[in-house]
Amino acid sequence: MKAAVVETNVLVVANEKSEQAGPECILACVKALEEIKQKRITLLDSGMLIFSEYKRYAKFAGHPGLGDSFFKWLWTNQANPKHCLIVDITPSTEAPDDFEEFPNDPSLSSFDRSDRKFVAVALASGRKSHIVNAADTDWWHHKEALMKHGVTVEFLCPDLMR
Repeated sequence: MKAAVVETNVLVVANEKSEQAGPECILACVKALEEIKQKRITLLDSGMLIFSEYKRYAKFAGHPGLGDSFFKWLWTNQANPKHCLIVDITPSTEAPDDFEEFPNDPSLSSFDRSDRKFVAVALASGRKSHIVNAADTDWWHHKEALMKHGVTVEFLCPDLMR
């Protein structure tokens, strides 16, 4: 089963809380979250860094948005190995928002520090996994360097990357 790391902006777009995301992008995010629930394993970190970020943008009640619904489903299923894999990542001793698993590559030095946890989880999992992104262009700008290290980014809203 394929594994996925879901970037927070996918939940935000599915909740219709992103100004730049139009109806096609919202629908793509909703479809992706449904597919992930049914056909993929979601990767999370054992330190709850990803969940903590999700919590700032989604509601445990599971509504009113479809991003909220995914968040609640993931919270409920985080211990179910059929749906979720919890991965240990190692915070860097040099910077709290960096990780030992994040590639030490000059072409990634400008990559958003707040998104490094997603890359670290994907790499630490040891599985062929995709990072699912909707609206964050930083992933687009660094896609070649990330691919060089085995990180594949799935762009749900490619029109927003231009």
